[in-house]
Amino acid sequence: MKLRKELVREIILSIIGILITIIFLFPLLIIFFSSLKTESEIFSSAMTLLPKKIDFSSYIDQFVNFNIMRSFLNSFIIALFSTMLSLILSIPASYGLARFNVPFKKSILLVFLLTQLLPTSLILTPLFIMFTKLKIINSYLGPILSTATISIPFTILIMRTIFIKAPKELEEAGKIDGCTMWQIFLKIFLPISKPGLITSASFSFIMAWNDLIFSMTFNNNENLRPMTAGIYNFMSVYGTQWNRIMAYAVLLVLPVVIIFILLQKYIVGGLLEGSVKG
Repeated sequence: MKLRKELVREIILSIIGILITIIFLFPLLIIFFSSLKTESEIFSSAMTLLPKKIDFSSYIDQFVNFNIMRSFLNSFIIALFSTMLSLILSIPASYGLARFNVPFKKSILLVFLLTQLLPTSLILTPLFIMFTKLKIINSYLGPILSTATISIPFTILIMRTIFIKAPKELEEAGKIDGCTMWQIFLKIFLPISKPGLITSASFSFIMAWNDLIFSMTFNNNENLRPMTAGIYNFMSVYGTQWNRIMAYAVLLVLPVVIIFILLQKYIVGGLLEGSVKG
């Protein structure tokens, strides 16, 4: 009887889970199926979810008539170097805040938390003035530095919690073996923090990959703009090419989907580890 109740409970939870997944995935399905339709079918009065005839011309156009690979490379460069910069700066900072008695620690953490709540538009002007004086407008550096400022507080908050949870005995064992603090950090704590590192790196990469406002503000050079800015190629005073926009959107989110599929077990594990203790 107990087993039957457990089975019924699992079936009900599975059905609820499938329904929630369908609801969340429905907008993505609409985008994907619309990208395979012709423009006339999208605006047809007889609306359908699935395309009557699969049309790949929207995807072919991205590679033949638009320089999508240039935009892809720009996004990849910005996201990769932003992620690297974020990890290099935030991981030692989070370790220090977790393992040492840093003065004003709570105030520092509060500042990091508040930076996550600030609207992006609020920091655009000071960053623009600063980047203009540094003469890095119209280069990769502006978007890289600005997107890193968003991901660094997130990474510090996640990694600090993971370093706090690491057993103190490991640190003491390292000291007994004659390791310096940097050796303990690099050889002991970094390897055991792999899920948190992958989670932080993934979210930093995705934050930079999805950036539009920083790249549009700090970059007037069309050849240096990322994929998110390319969506405007299909909007003009003569109309909007919705099937091409949908195809472009699919190609834009594809790397993000691949990252989540390949690293989902690490991302879930890292988020859970980073959310247990603040």
